[in-house]
Amino acid sequence: MDANTFFRALGDGTRLRCLLLLAAAGELCVCELTCALAVTQPKVSRHLALLREAGVVRDRRAGLWVHYRIREDLPEWAQQVLQITLAGVTRREPFARDRARLARMPNRPGAPRCA
Repeated sequence: MDANTFFRALGDGTRLRCLLLLAAAGELCVCELTCALAVTQPKVSRHLALLREAGVVRDRRAGLWVHYRIREDLPEWAQQVLQITLAGVTRREPFARDRARLARMPNRPGAPRCA
């Protein structure tokens, strides 16, 4: 992955928020990201598809659900950018609100059903 592709992927607020939630949680279902970001499922899915095409995330199907995670083979410098950014914005809006909504989400995957 080249730096231009990576930073273009981070250049949109919705994609950045998705990536920071994934960096904090490890893996999330589309429904979790939709709840956390308080945006529609098609919008989240479109941004996740762009991140997947850019080589930043990978997906995994589990029944009806699609789970996303940051690629394990992402270059070290790109992983560091995400971790440093996450550390710097954890308590800032909208990132703190996203994490709070995710924490309050009922029926999260891993529980009986995804809402």
